[in-house]
Amino acid sequence: MFTGIILAVGSIAAIQPRGGDCRLQINTGKLSLADCALGDSIAVNGVCLTAIELGEHGFSADVSNETLSRTTLSTARTGTAVNLELAMTPSSRLGGHIVSGHVDGIGHVVEKKADGRSIRFRFKAPDNLAKYIAEKGSICINGISLTVNRVDGAHFSVNIVPHTLQETTLGSTEVGSAVNLEVDLLARYLERLMQGEAAAHSASGVTEALLQNAGFIK
Repeated sequence: MFTGIILAVGSIAAIQPRGGDCRLQINTGKLSLADCALGDSIAVNGVCLTAIELGEHGFSADVSNETLSRTTLSTARTGTAVNLELAMTPSSRLGGHIVSGHVDGIGHVVEKKADGRSIRFRFKAPDNLAKYIAEKGSICINGISLTVNRVDGAHFSVNIVPHTLQETTLGSTEVGSAVNLEVDLLARYLERLMQGEAAAHSASGVTEALLQNAGFIK
């Protein structure tokens, strides 16, 4: 588990095809791996990866076809900058929100403009994720825990303060860029719980009839 508070910006040092998928070598920049062990989880642009090799300046991780199909790691190139976070410990400050590192889908930047000293980004999420994104709720973008300011269908906006622009890859993210999205963990489980016993027989998600039966709408 992670918090969505980025500890460093690293880069893809090498991409090695391996039997149909690939192995990534990640340069971790200023992020120290001194207290990491083989098998530890490290979030790379919000994707939870398992360290299978540790070095002085980084680590290696195998990336499955499932992960490649669901995240922007499929289009990563040598030198691509990535946001990095080590897994939580029991004594960690939960400065962001609970993040699993399991990406739900890929969104795109549709607008970027100045807003005081901040930058306001507008994103387009996949339609099937729109129902999980709420105004003033939490969302994880490329591993960064952020607060949603506005929602309009599958579009949503966030304000990025100068510190976050400086310490993450968002400062260099432009309109049209693809980003990894992880919706709030509680929203996903709430949907499943609301289905009750029907969850064992249907994967249709939240419907108007379900909300009426649960008393949320009349």
